Order: sequence, then C-alpha cells, then structure tokens
Amino acid sequence: MADSLRQTLDRRLSALRNERDKGWLPLWRDLSDHMAPDMGRWSLSDVNDGKRRDQMIINSTARSALKVLTSGMFSGMTSPSRPWFKLTTPDSALMEFGPVKTWLHQAELAMQDVFARSNLYNVLPTLYGEMGAFGTGAMIVMPDQDEFLRCYNFTAGSYMAATSSRQQVDSLYREFRMTARQMAQQFGQKAMSSTAVSLLSSNPDAWVDVVHAIEPNDQRDAQRPDNQNMPFRSVYWERGGDSDKILRQSGFQSSPMMVPRWDVNGENIYGHGPGSVAIGDTKALQLMEKRKAQMLEKLVNPPMGAPGSLRGQRASILPGDITYVDSANVGQKFEPLYQIQPAAYSALREEIRAHEDRINSAFFVDLFLMISSMDDVRTATEIAARKEEKMLMLGPVLERMNDELLDPLIDRVFGLMLEQSSPRWAGLLPGAPLLPPPPEELAGMDLKVEYVSVLAQAQKALGVAGIERAVGFAGNLAGIYPDIVDKVDFDQAVDEYATMLGIPPTLIRSDDQVAQIRQQRAEAMQQQQAMEQSMQMMQGAKLLSETDTGGDNALTAITGP
Repeated sequence: MADSLRQTLDRRLSALRNERDKGWLPLWRDLSDHMAPDMGRWSLSDVNDGKRRDQMIINSTARSALKVLTSGMFSGMTSPSRPWFKLTTPDSALMEFGPVKTWLHQAELAMQDVFARSNLYNVLPTLYGEMGAFGTGAMIVMPDQDEFLRCYNFTAGSYMAATSSRQQVDSLYREFRMTARQMAQQFGQKAMSSTAVSLLSSNPDAWVDVVHAIEPNDQRDAQRPDNQNMPFRSVYWERGGDSDKILRQSGFQSSPMMVPRWDVNGENIYGHGPGSVAIGDTKALQLMEKRKAQMLEKLVNPPMGAPGSLRGQRASILPGDITYVDSANVGQKFEPLYQIQPAAYSALREEIRAHEDRINSAFFVDLFLMISSMDDVRTATEIAARKEEKMLMLGPVLERMNDELLDPLIDRVFGLMLEQSSPRWAGLLPGAPLLPPPPEELAGMDLKVEYVSVLAQAQKALGVAGIERAVGFAGNLAGIYPDIVDKVDFDQAVDEYATMLGIPPTLIRSDDQVAQIRQQRAEAMQQQQAMEQSMQMMQGAKLLSETDTGGDNALTAITGP
C-alpha cells in the first residue's frame, strides 16, 4: 500500500532533521552562545521565551561587529531609500528604444512601491544577520491580501533544507508553533485536529506544533492547472495531530523560498559565514576578558600573607585601617603574597585588542565603517581607492547574494505582479493592474536584472574609472591631433557610464531621440544660414539700386556706358 502524502512528508522531515542535527546544529548553538544570543531556536519550546541567553558573552565585540555587518549589507545592497535594481533586456539595442525604456522604468517604480508597502525591509536585516552569524539565511515570500505580499524569516535551528542536482536549495521544511486561534484564522476549524479545536474554547492562545514543507511537486499532473498540481507544493500539518490529516495543501508556479548562503563548501547544503571565521577569536576573547578581570581583582584585592600570630586576630586591607603586627616576629609582615606587574596587564590589553581587530576584520567592519575608523583625514581619492580595494574581498559574497537571494526575490515578486496584472489588462477582473501593459517589442522576452545599490556600484567603480580615463585621454590627445575624437563614440560612452552609475533611464535620451534632436538642430541651422544668405543678397541688391551709375566711377567702368 502506497504511503500517504503525510507519511511521505513526515519521513523526509525526519531524514532532513537528522542530517542537520548531526553536524550543523552544534556549530550553530556555539555561534549563538558567543555572538548572536538573540538568534537561533533549538527546540519548539523556545518560542516566545524571553530568558537571557548571553551568559557566555563578556566582551561583546563580535555581537557589535555582527550588527555593523547586518546594517552595512542592508543599506549597501537593498536600501529602501534609493533604487537598488534595474530591469533591462538581453538586447542592448532594444534598451535604446524609448517605449521600452519607459515601461521598464515604470515597472521598476511599481516593484519598489510593492516592496515599500510590504514588510520586506523589516525582514531583510534579520536575514543578513542570520547569514553573517550562521552562514545561511532563509525566508519565503507569500501572497498577502492586505499588502499584496508578505515575507517570513526563519532562524537557524527552526528549518531544514535540501538541494537539487544543480546545488540549489529547492526544499525547505520548518517546524514552528501557532496558537489555536491563529490556526483557526489561517486554516479554519475543519482542517484542525480535535485536540486543537478543543483548545479554541478552553485556551485559544495555547501553542500547537506545526510543520510546513515547500518542495518540488514530483507527483503533479501538468495537464491540471489547479493549485495542487503546480511545480512547487506547500503543505501544512500538525506535528502529532490526527493521522494522515493535513491542514492545507497548495502550490506555487515559482519557488517562494530564498535560502542564501554566505559561502558553501562543495556539496554542502548549509553555508559558513563570518561567524565561523571569528568564533575562535571570540572564544579566546571571552577567556582573556575573564583573566583581565581576575588580574584587576588581584590588583585591588590581592591575596595577603600574615604572620601566624594574627591567626584568629582582626586583619584588614581597607583604606586607612590598621592591622597590628607583633614586632617580635622579625621579618614577618602583613603584605600581598605577590604583586601584579603593570606590564602584564598592558600586554593582556594589547592581546585583547588584537583579537578584537581580527573579529572586526572577519565581519568587514573596516569596510562598512572605513571612514570613521581612519586615524586621520584622508583625501577623497585615497578613500575611493581603499574602498575599491576592500570591495574586492566582498565581491564573491555579493555575487552569491545576487544568485541565491536577490534574483529569486525579483523573479518571485515580478511573477506575482504579472499574475495580478494580466487578467486586468484583458478586462477580465476589476481594479487597476500593478504593472502597465508592456510594449509589443517585449512580448515573450525574458528580462534581466542589474543591481545598482551602493555595494554593486562600488564593484563597478573600476569600469567607471576606466571610461573616465579613456575619454580624458582622448580629450588630451585632441589638443595635438583633433581627428582623434572620431575614434571615440561619445554617445555610447555616456550610455555605458550612466548604466554603471545606475542613473534613471528617463534622464538619458534614446538614440532615436538624440538623432531627431540633432536633425532638428541641423535643419534649424540650415534655415538660419539660408536666411542670412537671403538677407545678404537683399542688402546687396539694395546697395546696387541706390548706386549712382550716371557718373564716372568704377561701377560704370564695369557695366559700360
């Protein structure tokens, strides 16, 4: 007898949990204990648990560095205050066509508005923090009736993932808790188990264990376009609930999950991040902070040595107090057994500072706080050169973020907006479409995404500088050899320069518009020249008409009697 869907999912859930727990969970707990106590969930009972989890942290350098990394990645890659992506076409010539440029810009603005109305910019910083600490982050983008889309972030230990043959994460299982009231709101009472239904009347805010699985739908019938036969299936069920009963089964045309990894080794499912690099220094730093505290304690409250005559007698090391020592005990004093050398304390402080510097370097604090961390004022040229140098270290990470986070995010949201807009273009549904109807030139064409965030532009800075140097070099040569300007296509140079800087396409005219403007200017100049020639001819005729031809002068000599 074939297994039911619930049995199949439970069996895979157990296998993925065992695969994760045997190698990755101990590392994640270690990272959480020493640098990210607010992240990670190691059992379902941790939900809504407000107890302190930072008992192992004495020196919070790693924790602060992680916050700098999180803020730097968020403001540098996906800042809500400025555009961070552009839609383009594979055909560069088509990008010069005015209607195409205008529609792509309008689509960008519509997507930016959708992002701003959703909770995306609340979720992304947490996702970057998870990646920095644990090397892996996870979120899903779901349709929402109120905000059009809603994003959900998952912390380490609450989810399990699996990859496809292409080493891309295509399955995500997560264990979480919902109250009985929340379950009734999302799934309805009919789908809930009898135990969960009973809680609605007795304790509606009681927690119930729930599992959610998103994975490729290997049992779908492509000829049936309902939501249970889509490329990806989504299934909710109660853990330990009624046998073979599920809360809801649905599907998606495109994967709603984004599981970006900071760095991946071979066929590994989960990644490593700056936290894994800094964990050794972080542990050593806590030990040295403890030793420093002990050293200071011994400086202000040292272990004392006293003669035997003071046994049972009053002895004190309080300031201004007196301890009486019998003078008959020659050579015996009430004094510290040993003194801490100030040089030892200074050496320990230097060692602590070295560990702090390595931790900050692992989390790229010197990149994101480069100017404020400089010891003196530098020129803008030097700051730009340093920034380009440091960006080389972050380049591989940005490329992986584009591939595993931003590209799927843009594809997912654009697909949802297209699903909402298509029937409204055809008049099949009421309401305004989120996207304007595209021009015919884009029919059936896959769009491309270019990223124009601060970090993305810093990566392109070398290309921008190259254009500036090439154009400047040609300009210098033009003073010696004017014809050299014919070698440079200045129109294309401006287009490439604006693209690298992420300039809105509405600011740069298309080639057709430029050609029309130049043609109108040339025609206007021709008309002006023709008018000037006509005026000159008229003035010449007037002079001739007013010239005296009766006398003896040069004109009569030319024209004759």
